[in-house]
Amino acid sequence: MLGFSFTPAQPPDTVAAVDLGSNSFHLIVARVVDGQVQIIDRVREMVRLAAGLDETKLIADDAQERAIACLERFGQRLSDMPRGSVRAVGTNTLRAARNGEQFRRRAQAALGHPIEVIAGREEARLIYLGVAQGLQADDERRLVVDIGGGSTELIVGEGFKTVMRESVHMGCVSTSVKRFSNGEITARDMSRAILDARLELRPIQQAYLNSGWHLAIGSSGSIKSIGSICREAGLSEDGSITLEAMHTIRNHLVEAGHVDKINLPGLSDERRPVFAGGFAVLMGVFEAIGVQRMQVSKEALREGLLYDLLGRIRHEDARERTVNAIAKRFSVDVGQAERVARTAQSHLDRVGTEWGLDPVGDRDILRWAATLHELGLAVSHTQYHKHGGYLLAHADLSGFSRQDQRVLAALVRGHRRKFPLEAFEALPEPLQESARRLCLLLRLAVVLHRERSDRDDVEYALSVEDNKLRLSFPEGWLDERPLTAADLKQEASRVKAAGYRLKFK
Repeated sequence: MLGFSFTPAQPPDTVAAVDLGSNSFHLIVARVVDGQVQIIDRVREMVRLAAGLDETKLIADDAQERAIACLERFGQRLSDMPRGSVRAVGTNTLRAARNGEQFRRRAQAALGHPIEVIAGREEARLIYLGVAQGLQADDERRLVVDIGGGSTELIVGEGFKTVMRESVHMGCVSTSVKRFSNGEITARDMSRAILDARLELRPIQQAYLNSGWHLAIGSSGSIKSIGSICREAGLSEDGSITLEAMHTIRNHLVEAGHVDKINLPGLSDERRPVFAGGFAVLMGVFEAIGVQRMQVSKEALREGLLYDLLGRIRHEDARERTVNAIAKRFSVDVGQAERVARTAQSHLDRVGTEWGLDPVGDRDILRWAATLHELGLAVSHTQYHKHGGYLLAHADLSGFSRQDQRVLAALVRGHRRKFPLEAFEALPEPLQESARRLCLLLRLAVVLHRERSDRDDVEYALSVEDNKLRLSFPEGWLDERPLTAADLKQEASRVKAAGYRLKFK
């Protein structure tokens, strides 16, 4: 079910990342040699997906066709790469679009590899991870800013760890469409665009002013373009961006009066239509957060994707750390969680092939759901499965795509009592059946460990045929456990409502 699985004994020696940004799509391919990452290919295409988002939050057909054509070209480059060696993510436009899921399925078919949609704060984490790879390994506190087509991410971090991360709804495309849609650049429109940015930042402004960062770093196309202008126009020797240089560029834009008349060294023709919007966003950041000088990073989201994928391959999965941190924070009963997880994974090992489940990706999500299935007890014992599902659906889960997070929340929500068909019907259609089946395996594990003791471990047979499950216990075992027998009988009635039959003897 999950999109990124691999065989641990045979990790890929070539990996790739695809960033479906709101302005441009990026492909990066790397070889892993002696544990070191060597970039061997980069492809970037300006797609402007966000510009195709209309007032009804639908991605227009022409924008979709541009994107699909681009991904077909990317797909040709990635056609020989095995499952699990490519990670592709969609960002703000796919988060916002009402037809984002339909487009994602088309895009996935064109690329030939799974595509996730990630939340804004997860995008921020990955951006910081990418930028941090290109910096010296020290504990200096940094502010990282990334301006995309439809969102801007701001992160404060030390080393490879984030301290604060936010994603705000403004970007070079959305700001250009809102304030410079006819191409004209007036002093009034520029001031309004900068004010828009400052207003968007206002709820987080004080926290970032007080965060104690010492070095500001910018990534993304807009900031790279401003850095190139600063270097080639002699506004800075090293391509860093100063507040004084920003004022100089602002004056030039207003004097030009139109995007077609912008004549700045270092500005590409393809960047020109959205440059004024990206500039206004960065000026708003400078003014709101008190930035005087900003270095420019070559690394960004796609490099972060690569290193995060490599972390998963090397069993340094951010999702694992997130689940363990949540379990600790909410004082989950570790012993019970381990018992349920062990049994649930045993169920998957026995019937996964017949049910078409992923032996790696689905095994992970099942283990994490088992680890957190009693999370809601920290709120209330009454309907704690609902509390747990709600917390996981709305929490900030580092490392998880929105799709994976929804599946995890549905499994925890559905691990006991009435089978919540609506929770699974709300998932993307291709995931619904596998998620329901994982939930059934989890529910059985929970029933079998109601005693909360290692003494209820027993060898039993489990088999499936289509939507039928059969359990066979040793002679006399259920007679000695009437509560378990009653639970199984009740469980058979509950899963019948989901279209499954449970038989036991």
